[in-house]
Amino acid sequence: MKSIRIGTRGSKLALYQANYVADLLNKSGLSTTIVTIETKGDKVLDVSISKIGSKGVFTEELEAKLAAGEIDIAVHSAKDLPSRLPEGFETIAFTEREKVNDIIISHKGDFPDLNDRSKPLVLGTSATRRVATLKYFYPHIKTVDVRGNLQTRVSKMEGGLCDGLLLAYAGVHRMGYDKLIKKELPLTEFIPAVGQGSIGVEIHKGMDHELKTLIKSAINHPESAACLEAERSFLSVLEGGCSIPAFALAHWEGDQLILEGGLMQIDGKERLFASHSGTGEEAGLLGKKLAEDIKSQGGDLLLKEIKQRLNG
Repeated sequence: MKSIRIGTRGSKLALYQANYVADLLNKSGLSTTIVTIETKGDKVLDVSISKIGSKGVFTEELEAKLAAGEIDIAVHSAKDLPSRLPEGFETIAFTEREKVNDIIISHKGDFPDLNDRSKPLVLGTSATRRVATLKYFYPHIKTVDVRGNLQTRVSKMEGGLCDGLLLAYAGVHRMGYDKLIKKELPLTEFIPAVGQGSIGVEIHKGMDHELKTLIKSAINHPESAACLEAERSFLSVLEGGCSIPAFALAHWEGDQLILEGGLMQIDGKERLFASHSGTGEEAGLLGKKLAEDIKSQGGDLLLKEIKQRLNG
């Protein structure tokens, strides 16, 4: 059988994830080749994600290579995958999920408590969800937009741009920056972005069925995949991209799948929240129910306001 060509972005974290997937395939007896591809999100670093368009900003170029048959699979951080893929593409696997928490890293030894209003604190992040969450729970904390790969962001932080960075634990841990972690943020406040902590595998629908089955069986983690199906269903019905301050997290309690999530105003003045539970077979339905619940709370109007602000 031919070598599986794995398409990936070229950052250290993206290559880590591609090699992780390659190892899973290799253990199943499949040979692999890694192909690096630069995306729009990698090229444009002086503009926020919300300004350059959130849909496919890290995936479009990889999908073009899939469609052209130049790669066999594309590997993404699951949180970068649009909730609705373009016609002709599908996700076939999600890896076992890493710890999902947001965390704060800092180069400073004495890092203040987030509730301490006596010490000015500036945190760097490029995510509207994280900015909105900070404004809601900790309105005294200032934020600054920081983009680029993790190494670039750390360099900017150490250069004095900010006191700390607000990031996903998974990426920090995978890159070996655990010693810089100062705070692990509670899931009761910082519910993560849809898909955070997992790696997604995307294919073009023309792939041979037998090969598709082999790849899926080597990579897919069923329990994590059910969680992501629920979360991605929520985001799809909500019609939200990665620049929308929406959040959702599914987890297992016995044989029950619990899905919690919601939507925030960009300025953090309003936070809509709901939860639903059901079986793993109902994962997609749970996401739909959660989205409809949030919309009924005023989410429709809030989404319209958010999109107008981002596009303005």
